[in-house]
Amino acid sequence: MHLVFVYGTLRQGEANHHYLEESPLLGSWVTPPEYALHDLGPYPGLSAGHQSIHGEVYQVDDSTLAKLDILEDVPVEYRRESLDTPYGLAWIYIYQDVSRLTAVIESGDWCQRI
Repeated sequence: MHLVFVYGTLRQGEANHHYLEESPLLGSWVTPPEYALHDLGPYPGLSAGHQSIHGEVYQVDDSTLAKLDILEDVPVEYRRESLDTPYGLAWIYIYQDVSRLTAVIESGDWCQRI
């Protein structure tokens, strides 16, 4: 089993949450101020920065993690890094093409971007 921290379209009520329907939600969590959340239109991109990011931590199996990697186009568009959460070490998806990251979501919360 793996833990994954999701901060965008995989969160509850968002377009890609169906990927996690069978995975237990361990809880909501806000990261330390070590990231920046950017609006790429239909989905967000995460990079290093000084924002705290709102998201959810899920427990996923190997098959679900593989599907998430395909969705996130790992290792081309995103890469996976590990992140300490109150639930244990979790994967987080980091956007790779920083030249496209211009529109910052000031709240650090994809669900509150508008």
